[in-house]
Amino acid sequence: QVQFAESGGGAVQPGGSLRLSCAASGSIINIYNMGWYRQAPEKYRELVATITSTGHAHDEDFVKGRFTISRDNAENAMYLQMNALEPEDTAVYYCNSIPYGIWGQGTQVTVAS
Repeated sequence: QVQFAESGGGAVQPGGSLRLSCAASGSIINIYNMGWYRQAPEKYRELVATITSTGHAHDEDFVKGRFTISRDNAENAMYLQMNALEPEDTAVYYCNSIPYGIWGQGTQVTVAS
């Protein structure tokens, strides 16, 4: 089973940007749908954005217009460009297939003044 490793998180001020990366342990070409998830303290894990193997992307309303998901099947990688970050975006971000498999460690994103 393909496993994923997230990177690129950090601490930024409101309005700042980050680019998250997701590296897969194997080929993702046959994984039809993949997504970025996040889990804020004391909240359930939620889906942020999804993208199919053919590049069809969907963003949840709370990030629409601010986050952009992309994937590179040749590099077995997926990305999340996050702009106009808000304190409410503070969470641990995970990448995974849909439906999800084994969870990685995630990458922490903290948005604060």
